[in-house]
Amino acid sequence: MDRRLSYSLKRTIFMDSSELRRDLVSGDWIAIAIGRAKRPHAFSRVHHHDSAYTKRAGCPFEKPQSSGNAPATLVLDYAGRTLSGTRADREWFTQVIPNRYPAFMPGEPKKHAVGPFETMDGAGFHELVVSRDHHRHWAQYTQSEAATVFRVYRDRYRTLSGERIVQYVAIFHNFGREAGASLYHPHSQIIAIPVIPPDVQRSFAGSARYFRRHHRCVHCALLEWERRKQGRIIAENRAFVAMCPFVSRSAFEIRIFPKRHEPCFGNITDREVQEAGDILRRVLGRLRNRLGNPPYNFFIHSAPCGRVALYPHYHWHLEILPKISVWAGFEIATGIEISTIAPEYAAAFLRSRSKASRRGERM
Repeated sequence: MDRRLSYSLKRTIFMDSSELRRDLVSGDWIAIAIGRAKRPHAFSRVHHHDSAYTKRAGCPFEKPQSSGNAPATLVLDYAGRTLSGTRADREWFTQVIPNRYPAFMPGEPKKHAVGPFETMDGAGFHELVVSRDHHRHWAQYTQSEAATVFRVYRDRYRTLSGERIVQYVAIFHNFGREAGASLYHPHSQIIAIPVIPPDVQRSFAGSARYFRRHHRCVHCALLEWERRKQGRIIAENRAFVAMCPFVSRSAFEIRIFPKRHEPCFGNITDREVQEAGDILRRVLGRLRNRLGNPPYNFFIHSAPCGRVALYPHYHWHLEILPKISVWAGFEIATGIEISTIAPEYAAAFLRSRSKASRRGERM
């Protein structure tokens, strides 16, 4: 057990009964099923990604343009330098390409009435951020490589958020078949859409309620409390804090917050890009080394495009959801999610590095 855990946290972890916790932003209840809890080591099995899924042969991202993908809109080398021409073909590390099978396409988001329903044309943009090395994922990037990919996220966010029809830019990454990644080759997705998604809309509303009552950002308040308590913090650097949130929706959920209050992801500085990429690769390295390389999703939540002045109460952040468990009858019937490990214990387990994990993080 981590020595930094207070007596009250240790009591929470080992108490026999379960506990309901209410999210400070959404108001939703979740259950920590402590009475049914598994020891962290029970989660750390090796997650096999079968050879048919991971094979390099026939992968459309090995040589994107030769495989029929559209020309890249941005190409960078391993040091983060912009490339073009034949050098781009030879030396690329990451490139941005239009999705070959887009969920949203450029156009006007015209509205239509269908009986009592309202519809809108699926106008928008759908891009892929593809990295070169087939078998090297986020957890295995160097510090420089992580910064390069994260800078691509920010720069494409800035470009797409300036499009007239775009209200929200979603940046997300799926790893593993169970997390929805149809291809094993490392790639992230950026989808820019003409509406604000319901999940982030609820987050905006919750943070606004807290701001009206307390005259401060709810995420800043949470961050201050967690840094004082220390029990759920996994990693920290000059600009960011990674933690297992007090109200975790699933086992080993992780959130990464910038220390500086900023509603819009697109406004992060070059130094913050470096720090964000580094803490993300280190945290994903902990998941890989301590939990046997589980599938996961991560995504960025930010204030809407072009309307940041209306959301001074919001605080952009990144969320990581490992695919450790699945929803069953109770979750589906009630909407109350059950986590079988307390976030305090999950954070302590991820902080306590094995020799193998220490070697992995130095890569």
